[in-house]
Amino acid sequence: MNVEQARFNMIEQQIRPWDVLDQQVLSVLDKVQRENFVPPAYRHLAFSDTEIPLPEGQCMLAPKLEARLLQELRLQASDHVLEIGSGSGFMAALISQLAANVISLEIRPELARLAAENLKSANIRNVQIIQADGSQAPQLSELKNQSFDAIILSGSLAEAPKSLNKLLKPGGRLVGIFGQEPMMRALRFIVSSTGFEGQNYLFDTCAPRLNGFGEPSTFVF
Repeated sequence: MNVEQARFNMIEQQIRPWDVLDQQVLSVLDKVQRENFVPPAYRHLAFSDTEIPLPEGQCMLAPKLEARLLQELRLQASDHVLEIGSGSGFMAALISQLAANVISLEIRPELARLAAENLKSANIRNVQIIQADGSQAPQLSELKNQSFDAIILSGSLAEAPKSLNKLLKPGGRLVGIFGQEPMMRALRFIVSSTGFEGQNYLFDTCAPRLNGFGEPSTFVF
């Protein structure tokens, strides 16, 4: 496989047609070597328009979905970013090129180790992987007295967790995928000093669930 040609084709044939047009985002996707964040057994699928299996029954999102979520974060070079769901570390690696630093929470120990190893191998130094339950982020001692400019959820939830607004600075953004299969919505929330003050519909999609957050009750009186 010609890796550079495959990367070019991924960007031009999958990612640009999905309305990812921010040149900084496209440049980062060209720079960060996605194939090094894919398990060796699936490296031949690194640039394919598909989810890629990871240990513990998890997966990497398709490249176009990762790229679109990254674009919708609207990152600035000074931003302090929280990711929930590290996976293989690839999304954190992308964010690290556009923001000042990243903290990424991963509930599964094997994936936390994998993400940390991949980032170290890529010589990315402004990402910290913490093995922790993202649903408990506001209570984590590692995040005490910290606030973020942006939070990204690298998986889907039934609904936006209001507890996370406590970790965002006023004007901060939370981007994630919400709802139920077969159709979910990617949304961006803006936070004020009193909580989520508004939301922007981004696009329809579907993604695997993040662990730890639970589902709303379906009990009906």
